Amino acid sequence: MSGRFRVGAALAGVAVLTAGGLVAANWATADTRAKAGHQAAKPTVDPLVAETLQSELGSDEGFVGSYYDEGGELVVAVSDLSTAALVRQIGAIPRLVKYTARQLNAVQGELNRLATGSSAGKVRSWYVDPVSGTVVVSVPRTAHDSITNRFLARAESNGDRVTVRRVSGSVRPTADDFSLRGGVQVDKNTGYVCSLGFNAKTRKGNRIFLTAGHCTSGRPSFSRNGYILGNTSTSSFPGHDFGSVGVIEGWDQQGYVEGWGNGNVAVKGIADATVGSTLCKSGKSTGWTCGRIVARNVTVNYGNNRVVRGLFQHTACVEAGDSGGASMTGNYAQGITSGAALIDGKCLEKYGQTNESYAQPIAPVLQATKSRLVLAG
Repeated sequence: MSGRFRVGAALAGVAVLTAGGLVAANWATADTRAKAGHQAAKPTVDPLVAETLQSELGSDEGFVGSYYDEGGELVVAVSDLSTAALVRQIGAIPRLVKYTARQLNAVQGELNRLATGSSAGKVRSWYVDPVSGTVVVSVPRTAHDSITNRFLARAESNGDRVTVRRVSGSVRPTADDFSLRGGVQVDKNTGYVCSLGFNAKTRKGNRIFLTAGHCTSGRPSFSRNGYILGNTSTSSFPGHDFGSVGVIEGWDQQGYVEGWGNGNVAVKGIADATVGSTLCKSGKSTGWTCGRIVARNVTVNYGNNRVVRGLFQHTACVEAGDSGGASMTGNYAQGITSGAALIDGKCLEKYGQTNESYAQPIAPVLQATKSRLVLAG
């Protein structure tokens, strides 16, 4: 192939190289080699050479990827000597790596299928890295749950084709918040608003969230921030006051309750509603409010023959819209907000009186829905 043809044909590959090669390589470089305050060296290679590489080698199995080193030189990771010779002819520096592009892409493809078919747990990302010549898998240092460990075990079964990096921080979409925590607002398709209680999973592995039964009465669908959450799975009201809603894929079910400026509260288990226990509740209307449990096994008459049994009473402020939200003692789930005595729609403390609020205990809900809470990892 003539040099003229290589240069002309290369122009079509600019976007592919930038997105698929250099971005990944620069990310890896920043993590492993760049020093704070240092600017990356200006590339010393004519950009046309990089374009030519993509056109000439893009379909070559020996071409793993390319990146600029700290001196600004274009380095090309290759898996065989013939491809290395071609890289030199084009004007870049070849660097031999152990595995071919096909082998590394196969590893990434396997992990892609595992993630979409099952789950990647809390593993952050994975990609073919031309700098190390491996598939780099990034996972938060604090992630040690069973699903994450299962994914890592599958990745590490590929031996030295995979490099696992323990990283800090968390990653989430920046356009919208797709995290689900107890206490956040959820919207019914009937136009009313409730709060999410706790994230849970059924014994069959179905993803659900728990909320008040009067919120799920009529079996509505739910959304959050304009995006679909799922449909009502179970509903019990009156008699009891709890319901469950299926959660579609794409939402990040978290083992936390929204602290409304007090820091998110990790859910570590469940607690019994013992009289005298301190309690804080999370809900979309009044946020994070606290009090004490004053009675248990309370029967409450909400009028119109809507009688609910087995609730517990507490003194945290609850108002309309808080229904379904989470009640916690420390890091332990107590129950789901049911209702409260209100004056002009406000909790009693705003009129100098002790609040009378009611919640559905969590243990009977988990038993009835055959589910377990999603706990903090």
